[in-house]
Order: sequence, then structure tokens, then C-alpha cells
Amino acid sequence: MSNQYCTFRISDMLFGVDVLKVQEIIQFQEMTVVPLSDTVVRGLVNLRGQIVTALDLHVRLDIDSNEDTDTRPINIVLCTEGGAVSLLVDSIGDVLTVEETAEESPPPNLNAKTREILVKVCKLEDELLLVLDAEKTVELGQLAKL
Repeated sequence: MSNQYCTFRISDMLFGVDVLKVQEIIQFQEMTVVPLSDTVVRGLVNLRGQIVTALDLHVRLDIDSNEDTDTRPINIVLCTEGGAVSLLVDSIGDVLTVEETAEESPPPNLNAKTREILVKVCKLEDELLLVLDAEKTVELGQLAKL
């Protein structure tokens, strides 16, 4: 048995989400800032008339961002129980098919914010794929507890 993941990079780490949760991938969109919102919320994006919340995964995962680069983040729009949500990532990878035998539980040495939303870790040939739970990743209520 195998699973398919849409992969992307945050800093130098490879992450993935279940490919069935991905609605679309789009280039950077101008955002409207939401005053008094949590720091993980970068703004709102108008996606063909649909208002979508854009979340900064650097903040959500507590990973330092590469502020010195001129590259703009890419939007991965997820279809979640609460509606469409955009994750801002550094770059997009491939859709990978991973055998279940290569999947393991998340290691205990990850930071608390990352470990909270990881489903599993997959051993690839030359690196690890950290698989995020799409629903937990966009669940902002969890942020107050961390």
C-alpha cells in the first residue's frame, strides 16, 4: 500500500500533505492584512471571488525564514473542513508516492509546534519527508495552547 503527498520546502526541510487535500497551487498573491490577527495569519487572498486565509508556515512551524531572499512564497490552497486555506511555502516539490513501509512516527527531537501537526515521517533515498496533518496545520485554535 502507498500514499501520495504534495511536497514543498520550508527553509531546507521537505514537507508534504496528502495530495487529496490540495485544491490548487498558485503563485504569490497580494494579501490584505488582518489587523489584530495571530502572527501566523499573513493575510487574506481573493481567489477568484473566494476569500482565503493565508498562513505563514515559517511561523506555524516555528522555523526561521530566509528574510534575505527576494523570492516570494507560493500558495498551496488546501481544501479543509473549514473551507479553503492557503499555506505559504518557499517552493513546491513533486507529488511523491511513498510506500507505507517507509513511513514512521515523528521523532521526539522536533520542536513542539512541528511535532503537534506532523502525521508521520517518510524515509526517502536522500532525505526525510515530514508529512503534515492538513486539518491540524490550519487549526488556529491550537496556536493558543502552544
